[in-house]
Amino acid sequence: MSFDHLIFVGLNGYAAAIDRETGQVVWSNDQMKSSYVTMLLDGDRLVVSTNGWIYCLDPLTGEIMWHNPMKGFGTGPTALVSVRGQSSQVVPAQAAAADAAGSGAGAT
Repeated sequence: MSFDHLIFVGLNGYAAAIDRETGQVVWSNDQMKSSYVTMLLDGDRLVVSTNGWIYCLDPLTGEIMWHNPMKGFGTGPTALVSVRGQSSQVVPAQAAAADAAGSGAGAT
């Protein structure tokens, strides 16, 4: 299965992949610190932030590839941005605003 057939979900410290056709859980990972989860699909990496920690998961298996405790940065909701991926919270709204602003650039 390729990751374009998956929907990624983060809840209560869990990361999971759901089959977009069937709704079945393909994998779940509960090895992260429990808290609010922010996710970003960055090309072939699923970047997950929870409770001040950053994790990089394999999007096909949910296996942790690396993690970083981000010591000294605190905790709370995280904004994740990449040129290869989109965060479900910030980037789509910014892209729509940029498109709207750009469509009027040539008008007089």
